[in-house]
Amino acid sequence: MSDLTLSQAIENIYTSIKNNNDELDAHIVALKAAMAREGAKEAVFEPTKLAQSNRQGRKIMQSYFKKKGVAVSFSA
Repeated sequence: MSDLTLSQAIENIYTSIKNNNDELDAHIVALKAAMAREGAKEAVFEPTKLAQSNRQGRKIMQSYFKKKGVAVSFSA
């Protein structure tokens, strides 16, 4: 897999979520690598692009990503 930018990795996560979480774990690994390369401490997602943008959906996403070693926050 080629080196993705942080924004490309986040877009791949959005696509995966829209495709019923297809290859989500692989995209999380790529996101984690992109964050390390760019020195990012957390990935910032737009709630409007998520399948479940309510509070419960965001907390589930944060919990799952945290288990994979990625800190997630959401833009306003």
